[in-house]
Amino acid sequence: MFSQYDIIVVGAGHAGCEAAYAAARMGSKVMLITMNMNTIAQMSCNPAMGGVAKGQIVREIDALGGMSGIISDKSMIQFRMLNKSKGPAMWSPRTQNDRMRFAEEWRLALEANPNVDFWQEMVTGIIVENQRVVGVTTGMGIEFRAKAVVLTNGTFLNGIIHIGEKQFGGGRTGERAAKGITEQLVQLGFESGRMKTGTPPRVDGRSLDFSKMEEQAGDENPGKFSYSSETKSLSRQRSCFITYTNPDVHSILETGFDRSPMFNGRIQGLGPRYCPSIEDKINRFAERSRHQIFVEPEGWDTVEIYVNGFSTSLPEDVQHKAMRQIAGFENAKMFRPGYAIEYDYFPPTQLSSTLETQLIENLYFAGQINGTTGYEEAACQGLMAGINAHHKISEKEEFTLSRSEAYIGVLIDDLINKGTDEPYRMFTSRAEYRILLRQDNADIRLTEKGHQIGLADDGRLRDVEQKNQETAKLINDLKQKKIAPAEANPSLNKLGTSELQHRTTYSKLVKRPQVSIMDLPAFQSDMADYLSKYEPEVLEQAEIILKYEDYIDKEHKMAEKISTLESVKISNDFDFDAIKALSSEAREKFKKIKPRTIGQASRISGVSPADISVLMVFMGR
Repeated sequence: MFSQYDIIVVGAGHAGCEAAYAAARMGSKVMLITMNMNTIAQMSCNPAMGGVAKGQIVREIDALGGMSGIISDKSMIQFRMLNKSKGPAMWSPRTQNDRMRFAEEWRLALEANPNVDFWQEMVTGIIVENQRVVGVTTGMGIEFRAKAVVLTNGTFLNGIIHIGEKQFGGGRTGERAAKGITEQLVQLGFESGRMKTGTPPRVDGRSLDFSKMEEQAGDENPGKFSYSSETKSLSRQRSCFITYTNPDVHSILETGFDRSPMFNGRIQGLGPRYCPSIEDKINRFAERSRHQIFVEPEGWDTVEIYVNGFSTSLPEDVQHKAMRQIAGFENAKMFRPGYAIEYDYFPPTQLSSTLETQLIENLYFAGQINGTTGYEEAACQGLMAGINAHHKISEKEEFTLSRSEAYIGVLIDDLINKGTDEPYRMFTSRAEYRILLRQDNADIRLTEKGHQIGLADDGRLRDVEQKNQETAKLINDLKQKKIAPAEANPSLNKLGTSELQHRTTYSKLVKRPQVSIMDLPAFQSDMADYLSKYEPEVLEQAEIILKYEDYIDKEHKMAEKISTLESVKISNDFDFDAIKALSSEAREKFKKIKPRTIGQASRISGVSPADISVLMVFMGR
């Protein structure tokens, strides 16, 4: 009845959609299996994409040829560039999205690819022959055969939903949990664990008084995620709003603590430290009299509101009563209460750098099954798993990204070498080369790589090449063109920076913190016509390179030095037991994680510099 597939993707969340799309676009015949065709690419938590460090990941997915950026642009209702008051390494794009349109655009993109087939049913197990995955089985007993399988099960593996003293099986509200896969994988030798995440109540926007809240509008000149011409910036936007909890809210919430599954021990899994529930906030930060609440619309036309910052698993009556003490929420009507969900995950130290499992060949894990949290973290893992599954069955080279090439590289390297015992979330502080890994240059860093593997099209590559050429020409011109003190000093005084004593180049003016490239027409009127020839992203790129040239060069040199360790390969059958001088912890970690290079070995948690020195001496280095 069913044909043989190249790749089966289990789960159609953000990881599953990117995996299926990438593998299919590259030429694999893909079967995407989901328990509900109506919830493909569902935004299970907040209706937004990007944010601090996460926005960089979406840009990187787009630069490689993935779809998260394009889908976000097509469904956005607001765009903001966060952290503009800080340096460009911290700038992070974020969109507020129409939840229904986001899911619709993803489904349309997948259906437009003839290499993607769909099946609606629960997968209950994988088929393994000679330590290699060869397919999956479903609840109805159907077997689908494939050369590779990507598991992107999200929060569905033995998921349990908690609301106060009530608990019931489910992977998401209104959807049943997935059974069977965890138990089989454990039997095959995998280690599993439990994690917890949560979501806030959804309320009726018609019952809120927005006049009591602070309006948070989008950017005056909104940008977008995708570098492609397929999407456009918004001409109108919907505002979000900010309000705050207060001592009355906290007092009411505390009355439910004795029925809280988080405090009475019913929840065993660890939750995300950086996105705590409201009860966790008021318990851990008892000295604070208020906490910020972001009031986010769920779309262009719906009245449904996402109450960001009020994630909770307290009893629904306590949630509702406390919420009504928030300014603007006095008459709030709840659509559905917040809840916590507990689910199985598999420590990612059991994976290789391609996200293939070490125990079972051609089996890949992506998304929350690896202990991550967030749409963006899941999507980039799905993209990389889809690419590598296609490459593996096509007998092509592995496709990986280093820590100096992408936030995606940082995330995967962190997961496979350090593991995680709490939901992993990306931050700019996790990247040691964040001046190189900016949101503005993701296309320059990654589009050529995406083009080489057949994801980014020819037009994308031409656009990047043109951007590079124009940026180089602009920088060169600004380094050649000079200005006299008499011409420059009036404008420098207005900008609050010191006067010139000698003729200098425009590039040196732009290096000053107080001077922007867009200020140059004030120095000489002919600069207005000159700069108008360049696109805004070229002007931005040139300014960043000029201002941070020394820092960028320094990070490049650091990255090159570290990359020499990556060139020293370690064979798969390397006998770490033969090195008696290794510490016992390092020996056990090496045997478990099986590092591919000295560089990877050096980043494993618990491995000391002395262990690396011993290893290098043993290898004749």
